[in-house]
Amino acid sequence: MPRQQLGKLAAGASQANEGRPAPGSHEPKRRAMPGAANIVGFTCIRCGASYPTTIEIDSSGCPACHETAPANLKPIYASPADPRTIPASAPRSLWRYAHMLPCALKDAVSLGEGQTPLIEATRIGRSLGVPNLFIKDEGRNPTWSHKDRFSTVAVSVARAQGATVVATASSGNAGASLAAYAARAGLRCVVTTFGGSAGAMLAQIRKYGATVLPLVNKTDRWTMLAEAASRHGWFVASPYRAPVVGSHALGIEGYKTIAYEIVEQLGGVAPDWCALPVCYGDALSGVWAGFQELFAQRAITRLPKMVAAEVHGSLARALASGSDRLEERSATFESLAISIGAPRSAYQALMALRESSGRAVSVNNNGLIEMQECLARSEGIFAELASVTPLLAIARLRREGVIAAEDRVVAIVTASGLKDLDRSVAGPADNTIFQSTGEAWEWLVRKDAGLLMKPAIAPAAHRAGIIDP
Repeated sequence: MPRQQLGKLAAGASQANEGRPAPGSHEPKRRAMPGAANIVGFTCIRCGASYPTTIEIDSSGCPACHETAPANLKPIYASPADPRTIPASAPRSLWRYAHMLPCALKDAVSLGEGQTPLIEATRIGRSLGVPNLFIKDEGRNPTWSHKDRFSTVAVSVARAQGATVVATASSGNAGASLAAYAARAGLRCVVTTFGGSAGAMLAQIRKYGATVLPLVNKTDRWTMLAEAASRHGWFVASPYRAPVVGSHALGIEGYKTIAYEIVEQLGGVAPDWCALPVCYGDALSGVWAGFQELFAQRAITRLPKMVAAEVHGSLARALASGSDRLEERSATFESLAISIGAPRSAYQALMALRESSGRAVSVNNNGLIEMQECLARSEGIFAELASVTPLLAIARLRREGVIAAEDRVVAIVTASGLKDLDRSVAGPADNTIFQSTGEAWEWLVRKDAGLLMKPAIAPAAHRAGIIDP
């Protein structure tokens, strides 16, 4: 996005802030935050008001915006840094960008997260009408989801600040990730959840030693976490108040590294479009912030447009209406993509879409499992159901002519398909057990004779297009 356009956005925001405290009215004392040495304050992503590091991160976001349009905070760094400035001794993980993150490398709690591959997905790309499609496969992270980028930062800060218990409200991925990093850090972990969460993910959470508390009423998860934070000093990583502003502002910083890696892997250029599944927009907001930082440092000459694949349409509605306050939408169906099934997103996601001139696309269950299977069969990537919603969104935007055939598009697959097998697989396709090899050959002749045809020409050796960091 040209600097002139960014300037117009800033001017528009100033007009919208009329009647609110002016940016800088809560100017922080420039004092480093305990456990986050690189941070000297916080600022509202909506009105620009600044706050000291002593402000309580209590899931309510900016006090000045809370009544009109709740908005998250973001950290203020002690000094600008360049994501490209990476020491030769930097670890092969997300923490190679430690100078761009809230806490120092020496305080990092790491399982080797980040540095996930960017894979050229030309087969499925052609079928969607976007041959220049790339998949950023976040299922390669230690707990098989992008949440590890959040958890490594959040748990690092929590431990450095002296917390003994970390907690989250989660339907699966966030809980499993936080539990793993808590185990690595030697901390206790509590995950509040609800009935209907994927069984495999709950099992994973428990294997890491976390305490799981399922509650009938989803909102009771937040009530419990709010009480635990105030009474017992738990470090709560997830949202726990409504309307949701987003997860812990420092943890979200970990998602910036997805953008850093994408640009590195594409040879120093940004894609035209970047699509990902969105619930409250933590990852969307973080990835967009990463691209913005690269642009500010002149590491890229243009910014991508962001695409949010959502379920119930709160972002699409807010984009259409121009409102900063998102409406809760009626859930007209039960989504198979349970991890993004919230009826209302958050302002941080809306802001990323507006600033990038992006799009929000509502995705239902139609074609979801088929797209999951298509991605697995055509590209060898088995993704969680929520993780294939960006592909459905890309297909729709291509049909509508919004995305051009020649555009370079990155879809972020946020988690492995092993996470929700109980939702994506009804049962074995064929239970036949063959009594002999002859019987197996007969079955092949009937069911898939194409396997028995010899190739006319031996295929040339071909290496799949995987772009390593």
